[in-house]
Amino acid sequence: MAKGLIRIVLDILKPHEPIIPSFAKYLSEINGVDGVNMTLMEIDKETENIKVTIQGNDLDFDEISKAIKEYGGSIHSVDEVVAGTKLVEEVTTPQD
Repeated sequence: MAKGLIRIVLDILKPHEPIIPSFAKYLSEINGVDGVNMTLMEIDKETENIKVTIQGNDLDFDEISKAIKEYGGSIHSVDEVVAGTKLVEEVTTPQD
């Protein structure tokens, strides 16, 4: 198994159209993507703010970014990135 990006969590702003199910399906068809999870976080008159989790093997961030832009979205922030061959879950520490 290649060592690369295996999970990316993004905050994306997009217009209402295309609808979220179509957007998720579109991103899931990118080479290396095994799954896409989208959650609507906020909606206003013209746009939707969505949290997008993309998981796969050796994800290509540039290709994903390009696909989001082509579909009318813009990345507001990269909220989480996991690299390697195994997902490492965060643990709570006394400082949290």
